Amino acid sequence: MKAKDKDIAKFYKDATAFTCISNPATALPIARLNDDYCDCPDGSDEPGTSACAHLSPLSPHNPANGAGAAGSNTTLALPGFYCKNKGHVPAYVPFTSVNDGKCDYDVCCDGSEEWEGVGGVKCEDRCQTIGKEWRKQDEARQKSLGTAGKKRKELVAEAGRLRKQVEDRIQSLGTEIEGSEIKVKQLEQEVADVERKEKGRVVKGSVSKKAGKLGVVVGLAKQRTEELRETLERVRGERDSSTSRLQEVERILSTFKEEYNPNFNDEGVKRAVRAWEDYAARDKGPDVDAAHDRDLDAMTKSDKENGLDWEEYEGDDDDSEADVLYAFESYLPPSIRGWLDQKLRNLRSTLIDSGILADTSAPSSSGDSKSVTDAKDRLTAAEKEVEKHRKTLTEHQDDLAKDFGPDDVFRALKDQCVSTDAGEYTYEVCFLSKTTQKPKKGGGHTNMGNFVGLERIVVDDELPPNGKGLGSGERIAMKHENGQHCWNGPNRSTLVVLACSEVNEVWRIVEEEKCVYRMEVGTPAVCEVLGGGGGRAGMEGKKAGGVRDEL
Repeated sequence: MKAKDKDIAKFYKDATAFTCISNPATALPIARLNDDYCDCPDGSDEPGTSACAHLSPLSPHNPANGAGAAGSNTTLALPGFYCKNKGHVPAYVPFTSVNDGKCDYDVCCDGSEEWEGVGGVKCEDRCQTIGKEWRKQDEARQKSLGTAGKKRKELVAEAGRLRKQVEDRIQSLGTEIEGSEIKVKQLEQEVADVERKEKGRVVKGSVSKKAGKLGVVVGLAKQRTEELRETLERVRGERDSSTSRLQEVERILSTFKEEYNPNFNDEGVKRAVRAWEDYAARDKGPDVDAAHDRDLDAMTKSDKENGLDWEEYEGDDDDSEADVLYAFESYLPPSIRGWLDQKLRNLRSTLIDSGILADTSAPSSSGDSKSVTDAKDRLTAAEKEVEKHRKTLTEHQDDLAKDFGPDDVFRALKDQCVSTDAGEYTYEVCFLSKTTQKPKKGGGHTNMGNFVGLERIVVDDELPPNGKGLGSGERIAMKHENGQHCWNGPNRSTLVVLACSEVNEVWRIVEEEKCVYRMEVGTPAVCEVLGGGGGRAGMEGKKAGGVRDEL
């Protein structure tokens, strides 16, 4: 019921007297209400007759005594001619439609607006038939709206679950970032310690040269050993596979020999059987020895498992050189030895930092030493992990701040798409994403706008009998802008206006201006929100005008 109709209805609640709406000084007994005589200057005493129709300049002239008294307000107080529509829903028909020789059954099903019979037109009362069909459709609409309401509750529950996931993830990310930052600090200290240790190394040229050659030999030996191990594993695998296939063929031929019919005169079969017998009688050599397999197992183990640790021979040359130079430390007690070694390393590092000594342990053209490179790699990986977590945290926080509509309901529909065919195109809208025009005969798709936000608009549309329309009142709309550029025009944009529906569906699409589109879409997400749109509420708001039956 519209607010204006509610305001009018309150003047007719008194059961004993009536006061003219625009002329409250004029009071009438209730018996003179709808008595087919225009008593009020504004016509408000005859909402159910045509007695005051003459007050409209477009209605037939039918003056009534005292209707135009001096100083009285003769402005129409009613929105139109009142059709009682017994058996259906009462409604107002515009005064311009009264006695125009046309039956307006869509509004005035009882035909009372053509009371004068202009041109011989007589409008029969069809309210029983129309009302019966309307109530049938209304029952279906109410059932559909009930289902839509349940679906909206499901969407709200799903949206709440998705939001909770985001909130939980934000909380866990905070813990992960805190732990990662601690790890980064530890790795920074590790890098500093390794670099300081490297600077404290003492290099001796002659020993370094020999140790360098030894390192090359060790590297080649390790590589060769790995190649031999891989080849051995491959050959062993091929042997096992061939043995398995041979055993399977032998089983097949043995079964064939046992089950074939000797009386069947087929020379080919007989030759095959004799050949198998000769093969089976030959000495095929020893089977695979389990002891040999155990030896192979030992050979294919890693060198470290077999007692050879290559890392002992691949250590930095500087370590051995330091051992050579400071061999005398081995004669000192352990406590003094460690203290002296640390002091010597710190002294060397200080002298290098001061520029007094050359940094002979500085990185060569190939880069830092392996220990420094590994430490820096670990630090870089940890820093990247922290940055990744922070980026994800920002994205989740932005997601919580976005407007997903009442009850966050559109969170559950995000990126879900619905489409409809219209002419040569298929039009698609994806919730909180974009709208698209797709040609049916092939070709590129046209972006009609990208989602920028939700807004609320007021609509006042006629609701079709099936309820698939916007109706009247405030509605939620999705605004889409910055679509594909329109030739000799603006970038395409689309306003998607939403109303209550049992399922997600596109009802209508129009181009209001050049490359400016408007879509009408039904969805359960907006049911019971801002009036919802559609359904009985929308129908009464537009068709019936909210007029009370007692009028």
